[in-house]
Amino acid sequence: MTGASSGIGHAAALAFAAAGDRLVLAARARPGLDKVAAECRAAGAEVRVVTADVTRPGSLDAVADAAVGEFGGIDVWVHTAAVMAYGRLEDVPAEIFDRVVETDLLGSAAVARAALPRFRAQGHGILVFGGSLLGTIAAPYMSAYIASKWGLRALVRVLRLETRDAPGIHVCLVAPGAVNTPVYRNAANFAGRIGRPPPPVDPPEKVARAILRCAEHPRATVNVGTAGTVVRLGFTLFPRLYDTLVGPLMRRGGLSREPVAPHPGNVLAPLPPSGHSLHGPWKPRRALRTASALGAAALAAVAIRGLARGRAGR
Repeated sequence: MTGASSGIGHAAALAFAAAGDRLVLAARARPGLDKVAAECRAAGAEVRVVTADVTRPGSLDAVADAAVGEFGGIDVWVHTAAVMAYGRLEDVPAEIFDRVVETDLLGSAAVARAALPRFRAQGHGILVFGGSLLGTIAAPYMSAYIASKWGLRALVRVLRLETRDAPGIHVCLVAPGAVNTPVYRNAANFAGRIGRPPPPVDPPEKVARAILRCAEHPRATVNVGTAGTVVRLGFTLFPRLYDTLVGPLMRRGGLSREPVAPHPGNVLAPLPPSGHSLHGPWKPRRALRTASALGAAALAAVAIRGLARGRAGR
C-alpha cells in the first residue's frame, strides 16, 4: 500500500488488517507509517514498513521487493498517495504545480511500472488506484490536482487495455467525492483561504471498504458517494450552467473562511507527525448542499428547457 500514512490509505490499511491480510505499508514519512503499522498489528496483521517516495521510482522497487521477500508475492497493490494545491493557475508556483502532477499522475505510472511486471511474472494481481470525482469534472483553484486525476483516469483505462492478455491481472479505480481526511489542510495553498471538502463529506472508512471490495471482487471503476453522480450529470448535461455555478459554489463550499498565507503544504516534503491522521476536522455525511446543487440545478434547467420546447411546439 503506497500512501498508507494518513487519510484513505490509513483507513484502507486498517480494513485490510481486519480482513486478515499481510501488509507492506509505504509512504514518505516514517512516523506516520509506524503509527498505522502499530494499529494494524493490534488488529492481528503481519506488517512490514518501507519508506518510499513515488516521485523516486527506485524506492517503489524496494516496496515490491519487501512484499516478495517477506510474503512471497503481491496479490494486491493499493495506491492512494496524493498531494494537492489550491490557487489559480497563475498564482501557483510552477514548482508546486509540477510536483503535484509528478506525485499524483507520474507517481501512479511509476507504481504501475513496479507492480505490473511482477503481476505478469506470477500470473495474477490486482492494482487499485485512488481516483477522485475531480477526475471526471472540473472546478477552479485546483488545476494541478484535477489535471492529474483526469490523467490518472485515462492511464487506468489504458492499463486495462494493455492487460487484456492477462486475465489474472485487474486494474481498478476507486473514485470518491469529498472525504474527511487531512489532505485539504495539508495541501499547498495560494488561494488565501484554507481548503475544505465540499459537503456532503464521507468518512475515509467508507472509501476503504470500497477498496477492500475491489481487492476481493475486482471492478473497473467504483464511484463512492451519491452526490458525485448528481454532479457528474450536471457537468455533462448542462455545461454552461455548471460553469456559471461552480465558481461561486467552490468559493462557498470548497474554501473555508479561514485565511492562510501562501505556503507549499506537504507537496515538496512531508509534514511533521501532526499532519498525519486518519480523519480531518470535518463532519461526515452532511446534507446534500454544495455538491448536489450543481447537478440538481443542471437537471432542473434541462427539465425547464424541455418543457419550454414542448410548449413552443404546441
